[in-house]
Amino acid sequence: MHDQAVRQPQEPQNPKGSQEPLSGGLKQRHLTMLGLGGVIGAGLFVGSGAGIAVAGPGIVLSYLIAGAIAMLVMRMLGELSAAMPASGSFSVHAERALGRWAGFSVGWLYWFLLVVVLAVEATGAAKIASGWAPGVPQWAWVLVFMVVFTAANLAAVKNFGEFEFWFAALKVGAIVLFLALGALAVFGVLPDTDPVGTAHLTGDGGFFPNGASGVISGVLAVVFAFGGLEVVTIAAAETDDPARAVGRAVRSAVFRILFFYVGSMLVVVTLLPWDSMTPGLSPYVAVLDRIGIPAAGTIMNIVVFVALLSALNANLYGSSRMVFSLAERGEAPRGLLRVSPGGVPRRAVLASVAFGFGSVVLNLLWPDTVFLYMLNAVGAVLLFVWGLIAVSQLKLRPRIEREMPERLTLRMWAFPYLTWATLAAMAVVLVLMLLDASARPQLLWSAGATAVVLLVSLVRELRARRA
Repeated sequence: MHDQAVRQPQEPQNPKGSQEPLSGGLKQRHLTMLGLGGVIGAGLFVGSGAGIAVAGPGIVLSYLIAGAIAMLVMRMLGELSAAMPASGSFSVHAERALGRWAGFSVGWLYWFLLVVVLAVEATGAAKIASGWAPGVPQWAWVLVFMVVFTAANLAAVKNFGEFEFWFAALKVGAIVLFLALGALAVFGVLPDTDPVGTAHLTGDGGFFPNGASGVISGVLAVVFAFGGLEVVTIAAAETDDPARAVGRAVRSAVFRILFFYVGSMLVVVTLLPWDSMTPGLSPYVAVLDRIGIPAAGTIMNIVVFVALLSALNANLYGSSRMVFSLAERGEAPRGLLRVSPGGVPRRAVLASVAFGFGSVVLNLLWPDTVFLYMLNAVGAVLLFVWGLIAVSQLKLRPRIEREMPERLTLRMWAFPYLTWATLAAMAVVLVLMLLDASARPQLLWSAGATAVVLLVSLVRELRARRA
């Protein structure tokens, strides 16, 4: 099992994932759609307005930069996961590359990130549902969502796969339809529309109305919207052929997602003046209103609602598998290893949902104090996780080439140069966050949370050596 992998990190897991006691109920279509829909969420549909407000049309370049970083990280992670699939994904890779402290730290940080963000998603979906049924209190909607998705994750992994497949299909369909309608409106093909040309791209202060600083601020505003693709490599361990499945999912996802994000932003800033954007309000609604789509706000509310529930479901799944993998390697309580006859780590699911539900209660009771501190504490964790993925790939790629080159079915481009360039880009983003007054609290709180986890891992290492 994983204990052996800890002592002998050079040994990869079985490519078929036979070392995993989890079920193999996920199919290729589940994984492919999870890859496409995993990062299409409220951060794009609503949060992109904040990026446009600071970067103007230059938000297109901001998304290109942020998307390129995410795409390269996913290529690295896809390479490692195709060669050595594991339910702990990058946590297992970090352990093999750098030692137990790295696997412990990145695994627990990512678990904490997922269960805290889960509260944001549950609360956001409940607010939308309360608008449709004002007689039902918000906490009741939260309870319904948590119970439904807990039951789905406890029953069988194929239930998670089916939920995510249809959720992602709706989100991807909404993006494709938006791009099609937007393109028709740009060229004046739709009824009552005229070609808009480049007036909004080059007018209103130009393509970079706030200069390079605006583009940089835009990157800080949107880079975290690309988080979520990591779950694909976690889920791949529960397919019949993990190595093949993760390779296909990563290949199909990264370019299409970049196209969806950049294409959407290009449509928005072409059709509307950038300074008409209001942070917190969906630019997608503004575009649909502009081209005369009836009930645009209601339509987008439905899409955002589905996106939030999809993210909640994926985060519950990802957090349960991550803590299960930690337990397998002796980095979490062994009691979490209990698996149902159908191959579902039920105790790991319940542990994750319990902490997640606690986060929801904190969000409902003290959104501007206790929960805000927790949210800030995970604000930059994604970049720390991505950084460890890159370092792990630098360490493990030569080992795989030397010992098992046949498993390199998915290769990182221009290794090691692009890996180093990606690490440098992430370091620049962290420095920019430190210099940005609005992003600095997130970075400092996240650095504090990371330091605490690293300290715990160091204490564990010292105790293990003395034993």
